[in-house]
Amino acid sequence: MKKPVLQIKNLCKNYGDTLVLKGIDLNVHQGELVSIIGPSGSGKSTLLRCCNRMEQACSGEVLVESKDIYAAKVDLNKMRERIGMVFQSFNLYPHIDVLGNVTLALRKVKKLSAEQAKRIAMEALARVGMDHKASARTSELSGGQQQRVGIARSIALSPGIILFDEPTSALDPEMVGGVLNVMQELRESGMTMVVVTHEMGFAREVSDRVVFMDQGSIVEQGLPEQVFGAPQHPRTASFISRYVNQSASVEGV
Repeated sequence: MKKPVLQIKNLCKNYGDTLVLKGIDLNVHQGELVSIIGPSGSGKSTLLRCCNRMEQACSGEVLVESKDIYAAKVDLNKMRERIGMVFQSFNLYPHIDVLGNVTLALRKVKKLSAEQAKRIAMEALARVGMDHKASARTSELSGGQQQRVGIARSIALSPGIILFDEPTSALDPEMVGGVLNVMQELRESGMTMVVVTHEMGFAREVSDRVVFMDQGSIVEQGLPEQVFGAPQHPRTASFISRYVNQSASVEGV
């Protein structure tokens, strides 16, 4: 088997006396989509943010393409070119247009010419169905459109892996499907992805592997049909049971 794109080894993180991540071990392989699920406050988003050092882990290792991002002399900006990040709050610049948001890192980080950056950015926008909005201000876009621009910004840098931190949580329900469709298409194209999500249907149908976290630990992981259909741990079973009951309630309305 090939080396994992992402290797997390005994990762710990605390805020004061509160231990938020309790020795996380997780490997993600090339082309794999791993969904991380679990109750709010279980450490899911903190784990992602430690994987590109937006949060500083207290101990442990994070290797991206076999390079330790916590190594003393690591070029963090160079490493972050390989680690795409899509946020729940979009994190776009409202005062510049869509094309400018996508070309910014290409010009400033990769030092591409304006012409090269525009070509790559337009290709990325076309992949997410947003090339027709290239000249629009991001403030003029719907939440779903802004999130698709955020995804385009990440894929334009050709990262080795993209981390999605609850990418649909800030969206109105009717906008969620469009963003999830884009993510599914990326998965089918071979992009390596880690997705923290509350969209249980997406996690069940699209993931290669599902990881259930609770209280700062990975409680269980496996194929979607295993985690959702026959969970082995009582905490996982309780969480999945609530999801099934909520889905049934919505369908019954």
